[in-house]
Amino acid sequence: MLQIGSLKLKNRLIMAPLSGITNLPFRRIVKRLGAGLVTTEMVSAMGLARQQEKTLRYLKSDPEERPLSVQIFGVDPQVMAEAAQIVVDAGADLVDINMGCPARKVVKTGAGGALLRSPDRVRDIVSAVRSVCSVPLTVKTRAGWSPDQPPACDIARIVEDCGADAITIHPRFVTQRFSGTADWEIISQIKSRVKIPVIGNGDVWSPSSALDMMQKTGCDGVMIGRGALGNPWIFREILDLDKGLDPRLPELWERREVILSHFSLLTDLIGEKRAAKIMRGLLLWYTKGLPCSSRFRGAFTDIHDLDTLITAMDAYFDSLTGLSGAPMSRTDSITHPTLVKECCGI
Repeated sequence: MLQIGSLKLKNRLIMAPLSGITNLPFRRIVKRLGAGLVTTEMVSAMGLARQQEKTLRYLKSDPEERPLSVQIFGVDPQVMAEAAQIVVDAGADLVDINMGCPARKVVKTGAGGALLRSPDRVRDIVSAVRSVCSVPLTVKTRAGWSPDQPPACDIARIVEDCGADAITIHPRFVTQRFSGTADWEIISQIKSRVKIPVIGNGDVWSPSSALDMMQKTGCDGVMIGRGALGNPWIFREILDLDKGLDPRLPELWERREVILSHFSLLTDLIGEKRAAKIMRGLLLWYTKGLPCSSRFRGAFTDIHDLDTLITAMDAYFDSLTGLSGAPMSRTDSITHPTLVKECCGI
């Protein structure tokens, strides 16, 4: 169990905020599969303060996904405080402040990762939000702006001093974006310097890597981002491995059911046509690493409703019936000789 302020989570696994990914449907799916906490896409504080309809849609939630963290970003302390009040009133169980996003459109405004160059602004923002935030408050940040400006430990102490209940660290520099390797030693350094919970993030691609991060860094929780793309089962697999069990790998029928569930939830949220368009891209993730998936990707572009989705999926999954029902991880499926032979005709 992980406790952040007054909020007790059922486990130490958190779904990271991912733009265009961690919408309500995806959050509900990963929650079903074991995530202890889910997080919205990054939400503009200015958009919330201006009551922009498009921005307010990010706050739509469902009881199934609780507890819910809402991540906000911005550069003005008072606007950030106002945004925090709005998301709390909307039902957020936790408010998270983004201080690490490397996206150019965010950084050029002075928000996200750019804040790591302004420790005083970090202090002002966290203090302002803390003064009005009635739920637990966390901050997600990075190792620093660049290797020659690595203030991660200093920022962590500021965040703690200003009343945040936990800090999440992605140990890459903002200038790295997602290149290179996450330096987990930075997580260890921060853990040794603050008393609030420290959540590690970065390069968690498998169940074993999640446990390795906790063991090597001493972090209190693990936030998983890109490792869950097309693989929401990673949360369940980590929990199994943590209990000393063999991870329950997704069976072929389960992959199909989750894809259909994802489409159904998207349809409820945005309508069938828009959901179908989004699913074309998501199917690339859901089938990535499976045998001969590239052969069927052309069919994905023809998906425009539930019927065409089912047709495209059946054409692919029926080709895998030689091992239908057999549990497979992505790695197993790539190298499984019987399945490769039957699918590719070798």
